[in-house]
Amino acid sequence: MLIRNFLRINAFTMAGVVMVGLMSVWIQDSSAQQCKPLLIPGKRTLFQQVITHPGANLYASAGQSAQILETALKPFTVYYVYDRTSADGKNWLKVGVSSNCDLSGWVLEDMISEWRQSLTLIFTERQGRQPVLFFKSLEALDEVAGSSSPSKEATDLSRQFQAIQSGSTAASAGFPILAMEPSEEAVSRQRFYLMPIFQTVELFEGVKFLELASIDPGTWQLPQEMELRTSIVFVIDTTISMKPYIDRTREAVRKIYDAIESAGLADKVAFGLVAFRSSTDKTPELGYVSKVLSDLRDGRQRAEFENALAATEEARVSSHSFNEDSFAGLKTALDKLNWAPYQSRIMLLVTDAGPIRNDDPYSSTGMNEAEIADIAAAKGVRTFVLHLRTPLAERLNNINYAESQYRALTGQSDSAIGDLYLPINATDTQTGVRTFGRVVEGVSQQMVRLVKAASTGERLQMPDQPASGNGGVVAEAERKAAILGYAMQLEFLGQREKVQAPQVVTSWVSDMDLVRPDTPSFKVTVLLTKNQLSDLYQRLRVILDNAQRTKRTGARDFFQGILSAAAQISRDPTQFSLKPNQNLGQLGLLGEFLDDLPYRSSIMRLTEEDWYRMSVGEQQALVDDIKSKIRRYQQYNNDVSNWVSFGSIDPGDSVYRVPLSMMP
Repeated sequence: MLIRNFLRINAFTMAGVVMVGLMSVWIQDSSAQQCKPLLIPGKRTLFQQVITHPGANLYASAGQSAQILETALKPFTVYYVYDRTSADGKNWLKVGVSSNCDLSGWVLEDMISEWRQSLTLIFTERQGRQPVLFFKSLEALDEVAGSSSPSKEATDLSRQFQAIQSGSTAASAGFPILAMEPSEEAVSRQRFYLMPIFQTVELFEGVKFLELASIDPGTWQLPQEMELRTSIVFVIDTTISMKPYIDRTREAVRKIYDAIESAGLADKVAFGLVAFRSSTDKTPELGYVSKVLSDLRDGRQRAEFENALAATEEARVSSHSFNEDSFAGLKTALDKLNWAPYQSRIMLLVTDAGPIRNDDPYSSTGMNEAEIADIAAAKGVRTFVLHLRTPLAERLNNINYAESQYRALTGQSDSAIGDLYLPINATDTQTGVRTFGRVVEGVSQQMVRLVKAASTGERLQMPDQPASGNGGVVAEAERKAAILGYAMQLEFLGQREKVQAPQVVTSWVSDMDLVRPDTPSFKVTVLLTKNQLSDLYQRLRVILDNAQRTKRTGARDFFQGILSAAAQISRDPTQFSLKPNQNLGQLGLLGEFLDDLPYRSSIMRLTEEDWYRMSVGEQQALVDDIKSKIRRYQQYNNDVSNWVSFGSIDPGDSVYRVPLSMMP
C-alpha cells in the first residue's frame, strides 16, 4: 500500500522531495563543517585549547546544577574549546577531545588553564645539572636567582624539599617550592609527558623564567626487558688507509669481550659493525655506500662478530672526494640495527675524513649533521666521533671542516661534556693506531662499568671536573664516557621505576640550571599535529621546488614564484599588494603555528631584498637546509611509536614533539 501511494506521487512532487532531501543533507553537512573549535583571537587556523586541573568535572550543560557526565576528570586532560558562556555567575567552556566536532561536555573556566601556543619542554639529560625546582611564584624564583649565591640557595631548597617529601620535616609557612624533578632517577626519554609553556619572562640576560604545567598522560607502558644492557656500535670508514684501525678495533673488542665474560656479563654487552665509503654512482668500484657488517651481538655470539671484523676490508680505489659519506654510515646504523634490547646505546664513528653534506650531489642521505643528530637523539643513541687527523687531511685543509661538522653532530646540552668529538693525532700510522686503540678501550670500559654497576646495584657518581684540560684525548674520552654512564644509569632507573615528571597545574621554572647557569635544564620542542606537519612539509616543498626550478631561470624568478604560491595559499591574499617587502612569515606562506615561536628563523624572516643580497653560496646553503629538514619531516611522519593522541579518534589530531632546532 505504501509503495502504491508512493508511486502515485507526481514528478513535480518527487522533484520537490528530492530537493528537500538534498537541502537537508546540505544543511547537515554545512552544520558539521561549522562545528569547529573556537579560533585563538587574531588567528585564522589555530584553535583554542585548554588543560584541565585536578578535580575538574565534566557537565552536560553550562551550570553547576546540570548533570555531571564525568566526576573528577583525569587531571591535565587536553581539550579543544567549542563555545564559551556564563551561568550561575561563572564562566563555562564547551569542550571536546578532537577538532572534528567530537564534543565531550562543559567545564568550569576556574578548573582549566589556557594553552595558547604549541611550545612544550622536555628535561635535558642529567649529565651534571641539578634537578629542576618548580616554584610557586615568579617572585620566589626571582628571589633565588637574583640572590648573592643562587647555587647555594637552590641546593638548600632541594634538600629541604626532599626532607619534606620523606616526612622527616614539616614544610614551613611560605615554603616556595611546589615540586621537584626526581633526584635519584631521570624521567625516561621514552615516556611521553608535556610541559606546556603559558608565559615567558626574561629578567636576566640569557636566562628565561617560564610559567608552565607539568603533565603525564599516563599512556607509557613499561618495556618487557628491564635488565640494563649496553650496545656499542662501530661505524667505520673502510676507504683506503683504514686497515690498521680496523685491525686495532678487533684487538680492542677481544679485550672487552674477555672482560665481560670474566665478569659474567656476556649477555649484557653487545657490539655492532657498520661500514661506509662514498658514492657508488660516482665510483662503482667502491662496492657500497654503507652496509651492516654485523648486527648487535653480545658475548655469547662473539665469534660471529669477530669474524665480521676480520672480514672487513678497506676499499681498493679512491672515492670522488676526500670527504666520505659518514652520515650514510650513521643513518644505516640507526635505521637497520636492532637497538630495542639495549637501554644504553653508543656509536663510535671512526674516520679520517669530513662528512658529505647534502650540498654534495652524491650525498645518499640528503641530510646534514643537525638532522642526523636528531635521529640519533630520538633513538637515545650517543655518538662519539674518533677523528683521525692525518698528514693527508692536513695537506688538503680538511681537518678544520671535519672538526666543525663533527662537533656540531655530537654537541651535548651539558657544558660538562660540550661534545663527543675526540681528535686522534695520527701524524704517523703507529701513533694514530696506538692512541685510537686506547680511546676505544677507554670508552668501552666505561660502558661495561655501567652494566656492572646495574647488575650489583651500585650507584654511579658524577665524575669530578678535571683541574685542567691537559689530560689528553684518552683521559678526556674516559671522562666524557663516565658522565654519559652516569646519565644513562639515571635514565635506566627512571625507566625501570616508571618515574613520572612532577604533576603540577602551574609553576615557575628557570630554563637554565640554578646551580650551573651555563647548563640548560630543558630542551624546547614544538608540538605539531599530523595535519600541521603535513602542511609544513607541503609549504616547504613549494620553496624547494621554486629554488630548484630557478637554478635554470635565474635568482629573481625564485622569489616571484614564492610570492605567487604564497598568494594562492595565504590566509589573507590582499596583504601582498598592501605591504611590500614582507618576509615569508608575514606573507603567510608558513603555518600560523610558527608565527609566535621565540626563535630566529632563516626562512620565515626572509624578504625579497634579503634573497637578492645573498651570494649564490648563501642561497644554496639555505635551500640545502630546507631539503635536509624535509627529509627529516618524512621520517617524523613515519615514526609511528612517537605519535601521541590525547583521546581524539581523528589521526590528524595526533601530536609529535619536534625539537625547536628542527623547525625551518
